Amino acid sequence: MAENIPNIVYVHSHDTGRYVQPYGHPVPTPNIQRLADQGLLFRHAFCAAPTCSGSRACLLTGQWAHSNGMIGLAHRGFELYDYGHHIVHTLRSAGYWTGLVGEQHLSRDPNTLGYDHVVDIHNHHVDEVAPAALQLIAERPSDPFFLSIGFFETHREYFEPTSVRDSLYSLPPANLPDTAETRRDMASYKASARSLDHGVGAVLNALDEHDLADDTIVILTTDHGLAFPGAKATLTDRGLGVMLIVRGPGGFHGGKVSEALVSQIDLFPTLCEAAGIDRPDWLQGKSLLPLVRREADEVNDAIFAELTFHAAYEPQRAIRTQRHKYIRRFGERRTPVLPNVDDGPTKELLLRHGWGERELPREELHDLVFDPAEAANVAEDPAYAEVRAELAERLAAWMRETDDPLLHGDVEPPPGAEVTDPDAISPADTPIAHR
Repeated sequence: MAENIPNIVYVHSHDTGRYVQPYGHPVPTPNIQRLADQGLLFRHAFCAAPTCSGSRACLLTGQWAHSNGMIGLAHRGFELYDYGHHIVHTLRSAGYWTGLVGEQHLSRDPNTLGYDHVVDIHNHHVDEVAPAALQLIAERPSDPFFLSIGFFETHREYFEPTSVRDSLYSLPPANLPDTAETRRDMASYKASARSLDHGVGAVLNALDEHDLADDTIVILTTDHGLAFPGAKATLTDRGLGVMLIVRGPGGFHGGKVSEALVSQIDLFPTLCEAAGIDRPDWLQGKSLLPLVRREADEVNDAIFAELTFHAAYEPQRAIRTQRHKYIRRFGERRTPVLPNVDDGPTKELLLRHGWGERELPREELHDLVFDPAEAANVAEDPAYAEVRAELAERLAAWMRETDDPLLHGDVEPPPGAEVTDPDAISPADTPIAHR
């Protein structure tokens, strides 16, 4: 490998949020814990769009979803405006060999993305992806290399709980009722997380076996929050908050923890600086290396996030500072868009109790010091009027500066893209192709 140019291994999962061991949750993930013990863990890392394709697109282009085009789901026909903005092209131009194995979620055809090699496997579960990744690491033709290793875990459908004990005692997320159904649902998630952890361990062991660990930046993250109601496909911290653990040369070591506000769009510029590559002019994120080098406590005084389409249309935008979260909903709808919530026992429980008819506010403001669960909306509280006005204007300014299409009214999906009726119940309900 050329001197001081790191290899990069981007390991990513589905729907994991921060529900793994090093973030303090009772989900045994010893390999992920090992990575945290050796690397740098970001406690306040957020995706830029809490949907499977949008999140990955923002990370891999360094752009907001409405700037890169991925405002919906790739397997439903949404696309990047310019696939040349994918990080593989920048890295290949700098001499990297690039490989993809497993989940990618940016195109119906993975060969569109521009990798030197795409591994053909039957599915994207750990039992298929991990062996293929090990072979790719062992047989790579040259260094430096960039590998994208995507695991389907912890997406629903979950595995069966591994024990009766887990089914009885697994505490569900704090925003959900503690019932037999939700405990069993969480136990099923934990079984999937254990499988994910095995995959992560296999990759780390392969890097050790081939004497690559010291020269390789490993990024472990996920697309967005858990596939439970009130998390995935929402702009709450439960939807936006992601695990982000980085290990490797350049300061990503020592079992350190960063409290800084970080967005996944910051990873592309970070990798450019770490590899000594000129950053492309389209990047909208900021390098995190000042945090890593302890030259700054923050590089962002706020992070932004958006949702336009998941299975169905549900336009929202948000700004989050260390203290406050402001969410703005657009359009006329004021009840939950149920197709944007994955089916499962917890969703069924809430629906039986009338969740589908509960009214949602146009604006939400949360004081995260006193309301970390984002359960008390103070948008109408006179004591917070100044904060509300400031964050609303900052959000509007961001939308103007990035030419957000929501400024001009409802956003139409691209021709041929498939979207589900917002009045439907399930993401599995038949989608309609937009003309």
